[in-house]
Amino acid sequence: MRNILITGGAGFIGSNFINFFSRKYKYKIINLDLLTYASNISNVSIDNNQGNYKFIHGDICDRELVENIFSKEKIDAVVHFAAESHVDNSIENPEKFIKTNVLGTFVLLDVARSFWKEDKNVFLNVSTDEVFGSLDDENLFHESSNLAPNSPYSASKAGSNLLGRSYFKTYGMNVITTNCSNNFGPNQHDEKLIPTIIRNAIKQKAIPIYGSGENIRDWLFVEDHCRALDLVLHKGRAGEVYNIGASNELSNNKIAEIICSELDILLPKQQKYFKLVDYVEDRKGHDYRYAIDSTKISKEIGWKKKYSFTEALRKTITFYIKKYQ
Repeated sequence: MRNILITGGAGFIGSNFINFFSRKYKYKIINLDLLTYASNISNVSIDNNQGNYKFIHGDICDRELVENIFSKEKIDAVVHFAAESHVDNSIENPEKFIKTNVLGTFVLLDVARSFWKEDKNVFLNVSTDEVFGSLDDENLFHESSNLAPNSPYSASKAGSNLLGRSYFKTYGMNVITTNCSNNFGPNQHDEKLIPTIIRNAIKQKAIPIYGSGENIRDWLFVEDHCRALDLVLHKGRAGEVYNIGASNELSNNKIAEIICSELDILLPKQQKYFKLVDYVEDRKGHDYRYAIDSTKISKEIGWKKKYSFTEALRKTITFYIKKYQ
């Protein structure tokens, strides 16, 4: 690999990946991002003195643009992050999600197919555990779990996954899919749960929690996710799916309680922060629980998380305290 196209590299996970990846390798990185409301190019902190980074402002649905990038930059690998990702927004405006997440993935795959002639070219499609739907209290998501999306967002990502599978099966492209659990860490958009809890707590505003707060997620530190994607890109097998989780299953109530307890120590107030929690009307189609079995990626390519949940969350809280103060 020499020239890597990273889509959505100004977003949360994409920017963290570029920052991590550029410190480790000398590949040329081409970052294609539309710079929608959830993106921020300043999230990318890359030293470009050697000319190995290029930002292109554009839409993955623009086939002419994507073809021009492949031709001019000699792209030989793609790491595809670009996506509309906020479930609430998908409920309000599903069409935007279908266009970006399904049509955009198709354009990238189809252009890559027309340019690539070698098996060594890799298309890494970064997806989510939400494509599998909701779990009860007992089971885990496996790579072979049935796709059962319950929101327009997760349905659009499931469509993206299936397109990748079809291009591997039909055309023999080296397409690899990853499904990750809920990410957290620096540079996440303000609309997401953990930044919202920290921001509202610091500003002494109500902390909104859906329903009863008992919905459970497996929380994955974004840097550990980036390390996993690096390994999959270099060692993953063509056509395979790899699930990436951290075995940090916590309810929304527990996440709020832990964050508030940390803030009680770091920024003490007369009133405990958790008293700001405000239970609001539940989200439509709100999945109860997500939990991932990461055995495959661990056994096949040796990934394991580097950070404990406590350490990672403290890093995250420190970042947002500096941001919101």
